Amino acid sequence: MLRKGTESKPQGFTWRASINNLEVEGPPSAGAFQERPSRPTMFRQFYERRDLPIALVHGSEGNSIAWKVEIEKLDYHHYLPLFFDGLCETTHPYEFFARQGIHDMLEHGGPKILPVIPQLIIPIKNALNTRNHQVMCNTLKVLQHLVMSGDKVGEALVPYFRQILTVFNIFKNVKINRGDGIDYSQGKREIIGDLIQETLEMFERYGGEGAFLNIKYMVPTYESCMIK
Repeated sequence: MLRKGTESKPQGFTWRASINNLEVEGPPSAGAFQERPSRPTMFRQFYERRDLPIALVHGSEGNSIAWKVEIEKLDYHHYLPLFFDGLCETTHPYEFFARQGIHDMLEHGGPKILPVIPQLIIPIKNALNTRNHQVMCNTLKVLQHLVMSGDKVGEALVPYFRQILTVFNIFKNVKINRGDGIDYSQGKREIIGDLIQETLEMFERYGGEGAFLNIKYMVPTYESCMIK
């Protein structure tokens, strides 16, 4: 039996909560913003087996990737989804290789990107669902590059908005860096709410006629950037 003065606070909407001058315990956190652990990625397994045609190059202006084959000759159906799977990584060198590798492939992929879109949705969804600040920022920047990487790519993403925009709706109004320490996130384009707004606007601009309605269905507070 608890001693007087140490009793736990009563939960709301119970008979004890109706007692005058009694402090009531608030509802538990829903955990919508809580970071979620990710599973081991196939990308890491391929890298550790040395099955990826990449190597790390240290330069005076930072690290870069050296491709062992011409990027244009890669099998995009195999490698692009594999690199997207690596978006969940947060440690070096896996995070760097996955992120930079995607940008390199999108830069040189051209018409090879569009047919692979259906294979990219699950890795994109998995990365966003981690709720990890670094992972989400990387994924949002990748999505912006993806939309502009080839003809009709933006339109091809529209049917998958219901799978990837749920997390957008949750974090749309997050305007601060959720990490610790001094906030330099704005200069680094790491404010999640701003990146989400930018990405939604690009989805609308490149997604064709039905893009806005599909965005609005999943993110009700979104306002069209095409109507001024």
